[in-house]
Amino acid sequence: MNNLLVELLVEELPPKALSALGASFANTLASGLREQGLAPADTVVTPYASPRRLAVHVTGVLPRAADRPVAQKLMPASVGLDAAGQPTPALIKKLAALGLDPQALQKLRREGEGKAETLFIDTVAAGAQLADGLQRALHEAIAKLPIPKVMSYQLDDGWTTVKFVRPAHGLVALHGADVVPIEALGLRAGRQTHGHRFEALADPIVLRDADSYAAQLRDEGAVIASFEDRRAEMVRQLRAQALACGARLEAERTLQTLTDTEIELALLDDPLVQEVTALVERPNVLLCQFDRAFLDVPQECLILTMKANQKYFPLLDAAGRLTHQFLVVSNITPADAGAVTSGNERVVRPRLADAQFFFNQDRKRTLASRVPGLDKVVYHARLGSQGERMRRVQALARAIAAQMPPTYPVDLAERAALLAKTDLLTDMVGEFPELQGIMGRYYAAHDAEDPLVAEAIEDHYKPRFSGDELPRSDVGFALALADKTETLVGLFGIGERPTGDKDPFALRRHALGIIRMLMERGHGIEVSRFIDAAVPVFGQVAGFADPGADVQSFIFDRLANMLREPRDAIKEFVFSDSRRNLPAVTGWGAQEIDAVLALRPDILATVPQRLQAVREFMTLPEAPALTAANKRVVNILKKSEQPADRAALRGELLHEPAEIALAEALQTVSGKAQTESAHGNYTQSLKCLAALKAPVDAFFDNVMVNADDPVLRANRLALLARLQAAMNQVADLSRLAA
Repeated sequence: MNNLLVELLVEELPPKALSALGASFANTLASGLREQGLAPADTVVTPYASPRRLAVHVTGVLPRAADRPVAQKLMPASVGLDAAGQPTPALIKKLAALGLDPQALQKLRREGEGKAETLFIDTVAAGAQLADGLQRALHEAIAKLPIPKVMSYQLDDGWTTVKFVRPAHGLVALHGADVVPIEALGLRAGRQTHGHRFEALADPIVLRDADSYAAQLRDEGAVIASFEDRRAEMVRQLRAQALACGARLEAERTLQTLTDTEIELALLDDPLVQEVTALVERPNVLLCQFDRAFLDVPQECLILTMKANQKYFPLLDAAGRLTHQFLVVSNITPADAGAVTSGNERVVRPRLADAQFFFNQDRKRTLASRVPGLDKVVYHARLGSQGERMRRVQALARAIAAQMPPTYPVDLAERAALLAKTDLLTDMVGEFPELQGIMGRYYAAHDAEDPLVAEAIEDHYKPRFSGDELPRSDVGFALALADKTETLVGLFGIGERPTGDKDPFALRRHALGIIRMLMERGHGIEVSRFIDAAVPVFGQVAGFADPGADVQSFIFDRLANMLREPRDAIKEFVFSDSRRNLPAVTGWGAQEIDAVLALRPDILATVPQRLQAVREFMTLPEAPALTAANKRVVNILKKSEQPADRAALRGELLHEPAEIALAEALQTVSGKAQTESAHGNYTQSLKCLAALKAPVDAFFDNVMVNADDPVLRANRLALLARLQAAMNQVADLSRLAA
């Protein structure tokens, strides 16, 4: 056994795909070696990925796989043997095709009986040689790379065309210190590679063996080959530089309450950190600055242009305000970094100047003056313009206000809905669509709009992603709920629904946003009422079909999926302050979720408490018997030829002592359970049901429900319907039966 190293040296790879390319290359190649018996199941696989290379180090690779027994299926016995049991010409020909001589006939064996009897022969397959096995594994690894876009290029012979993510210039394959003779992309394997374009101490680098790869690249080539190591080193330098100048990274603003270790873990997953890691071979973090005059521009604009266009890391002060300093990750480490810093400072200035120009130009017109322009902006070919959409959202916000406290400022919600989309017509949002809503808040404040209106314009897009904060005020809450509901109902109404993994209008995200708002702040708001209120506002849309029931089902399906997700403690803590005082909103059991959502609770804010109540109820000794009885009741009522009407229960028709006792117990327990449930005490409501165990058991032991007398049978079915209603006020307990 020896360790194996394979490296493909290429031109600069696409940075956003580098991490995935490196992992795929390493895992697929190692898997291919395992399947051929050249590497053990517990082999250690180390991927390497830098801007100019994909590589993998695999431990414990054999030069030749072990021979293995093979049971070769030949043909039916009736075809391979004649009546005397002698081999037929067909069998002899088959053996010859497999390279076996007539002596192999002695190893024949039969399996099966009668017409299904089949001839097999046991042989030994020679183990794969490393060169052959690695060649197959490498071709498979290259073929399965998740390449965003393939390019074609010619080899040095001027004739051969190769298709790959980027032109490849070198191939290394070392088994221990020995070169494995393989080929790929027109290249023959060797032991030479290249390091940093400008700072390598040796070129080419002659690798001693497979295990010296990372160390030689670091020491001789000035390259940190491991994506993970390079990313960790970059984060370390970024944090050190930020702390040295008394600031913190912009990405850290939501991480203040975490430990240093947790902050570093969170930063490693930051998209900008990931991308810049894929752009440099050895990071060198430098401190730069820009003119303080640009700080008059909203900091979101400056941060976005620095991050998106220049891949810089903005710095914030202790109060979370943008400073005039930023960090640059350089791919070179010169003795005097002045030229690098001054060059980056010179490059960023026109970017910030553009943002400043857009901001100043946009403020020359009020948002209100832009409202007529929304009628010229197409929202959807069948749903009309943004102006028409804005008027629908206004009407819906007004309807949602009716479900909120009497002090709700309806006029402010309507004003916010009127102006919510006007920043789409500004130069700043035209250049940076990510700033929609954010710029609307700044421009509304400049226009002296009510602060709640300005805040709602930004907040109506929230929550934009999992864990995002919710709208801050009731005005923003109503507008966000109206906006998302209009989107869902409108697109469902014209048949634009998600299918499989396709969701071009992000309707699943809109549904999850509605769920989070209603669960965390929607106390008293009923799902059915605001969805029903949304349908009439589409009265002028041709071909619109009422999708109310489908939208509700879609929301409850999304809610069920969300509740089943395991909790991520760090992400919950970092990104969702509003959840800290609530029962757990994810990670529930399938039966618990099914039981609660089967009732389609109209007020989603009660769902976490209902789930907690169900979990506590199931710890009671009476719970198994009650859930089983509930399931039995459901089955009886379902199979009944006549519908049960619990209101039709007649006391004078109760004859058996067991049914009388059950009716009396129900009268006492049902009232208590209903009162507790009405006050939100769902756990106590379910605990009240424990008193029903004995009378329910006695009823089923001593009373024939399907009596011959139809009047008596109908009365007993009505009693069971009343029992079912009393037990299922918090959840459908029949779904909890074993």
